[in-house]
Amino acid sequence: MNYLIQNARAIASGTQHAADIRIGGGVITEIGHSLAIRPDETLVDASNCVIYPGFVNTHHHLAQSALKGVKAGLNQGLGEWLASVPYTYWPHFTPELMYDAALIGLSEQLRSGVTTCADHHYLYHQASTAELEDALWQAASDLGIRLVLCRGGATVQGSHKGLLNNNIVPETLDLALHRIDASRRRYHQSGARPMRQLVVAPTSIVHSCTPEDLKAFAAYAREHGLKLHSHLLEVEFDNIQAQQKYAMGAVEFAQSCDWLGKDVWFAHLVCTSAEDIRLLGESGTGIAHCPTSNCRLGSGIAPVLAMQNAGMPVTIGVDGSASAESGSMIQELNLSWLLHRALHGADATQVDTCLRWGSVNGARLLGLNDIGEIAVGQAADLVLYDLSHYRYHGMHSALEAPLLAGEPVHIKASFVDGRQVVEDGEVMGLDKPALMARMQTGMRELVERALG
Repeated sequence: MNYLIQNARAIASGTQHAADIRIGGGVITEIGHSLAIRPDETLVDASNCVIYPGFVNTHHHLAQSALKGVKAGLNQGLGEWLASVPYTYWPHFTPELMYDAALIGLSEQLRSGVTTCADHHYLYHQASTAELEDALWQAASDLGIRLVLCRGGATVQGSHKGLLNNNIVPETLDLALHRIDASRRRYHQSGARPMRQLVVAPTSIVHSCTPEDLKAFAAYAREHGLKLHSHLLEVEFDNIQAQQKYAMGAVEFAQSCDWLGKDVWFAHLVCTSAEDIRLLGESGTGIAHCPTSNCRLGSGIAPVLAMQNAGMPVTIGVDGSASAESGSMIQELNLSWLLHRALHGADATQVDTCLRWGSVNGARLLGLNDIGEIAVGQAADLVLYDLSHYRYHGMHSALEAPLLAGEPVHIKASFVDGRQVVEDGEVMGLDKPALMARMQTGMRELVERALG
C-alpha cells in the first residue's frame, strides 16, 4: 500500500520543518510539509506524534521470552545465571514454544519501536532439529519484522557450567557448517532491503569453539558474504579462560582466530582494557551495547564512549528477556543516555547520539544500507510515537520526548518496508488471547520437562 503520513509534530530527519512523509513501494518517496494526498494513498494522521526511524536491535535472544523472572536466577551473576536459566531450560524447547516465545519477543520490540531484530539464537546441539530455527523465521514473517538470525551454537562443551551440568552434546564443526549452509540457502536474502538475513555467530568466542573451528566459521562467513557475531567479555571470566588456555587476552584471541573486522560485532564487551579497545577500534569491530542486561546481571557498564572515540561502531541490543525482562528498546536507549552521564558527566551522551546508536549505526553494522534513517529513498521503516498522553504535556522538546521520558510509550503506527505492523499500540496480526492460552500450557510443560 501507499501511505501519506501528515501533521507530525516532529520528524527525526535532516529535513527542516517537515511534518509529512509519503510512502510508496516500500520506501520513503517524499518528505515535506502540507503534502497533498493522492487517490491511491491511505492517510495516516500523525497529529501529536513524533516520527523516528525504526530501531535496529543488534543483539537479542527470542527464546528467553519464555524464561522471564526465573526465581533461581534473579540474584545471580552471569555464570550461575546461565546454569540456572538458559541452559536448564533451552534443551527442552519445542518448536511450538519457540514460535510463541518469538511472537512475544518480537511483539515486545515492535511495541517499543524496533523494526529490525538481530536474534542470537543458540539452541543448537547434536540432536536438535531445524524446526526450532524455522519457528523463528516464521514468527518474524507473520509479524512483518525484519529478522537477522545470528546462528549460534558450539562445537565443544567448553567451561560453562550449564552445558556441563545438563549434558548438552554440541555439534561437530561439519554438522554446524552443513546446517548453517542449509539455512543460508533457504532463508538468507541479499540485495536492497532484505527482510531475512543470516549471520555466523558461535555462542561464545572463548568458550564455544576451538581456534581452528573459529577460523573455519570465519572463512565460511566471508566466503558467502555473511556477518559474524558472538558474545565477548561480558564478564572478566573470558579473559581468565583465554589466558589459561591460550596465554593471551580474549580480544587478542579473537584476533588470532580471524574474529576482528568491520564484518564482526560482539555483544557486551564490558570488561575491555584500553589495549582491547585499540585493537577493536583499529579493526572496525562493533559492539552491541546491552545496558539493562549488564545491570541486571551485575556485569558492569561497557565503555562505549571510549569505544566510539576509538572508531568502533556503537549499537544497541535489548538482549534476552531472561536478563532484560522489559524487552524494550526505548528502555535501552534511555538507560544508555543516563548511565554514561552518571559516569562521565552531564554532557557525556546526547539524545541524538543515542538515537543514532539505536537506528542508523545498527543498520550499517548489519550491512543494511537502505534502512535506519528517515530520508527519501530509504526503506519506510518508521515509528510514530504518540505524545498525546498527559505525561508529555509539559515536555518542551517534542522530538526528544520518547527517549527522554522512556517507558511507557504508545506507538500510534509503525511501518516495516512500507507495511503497517503496529496500529494504535497493538501489533497487527497478533492473536493475544490465543497466544496467552498456548503459553500457559507451553510454560507448564517446559517446567515439567526441565525440572521433572
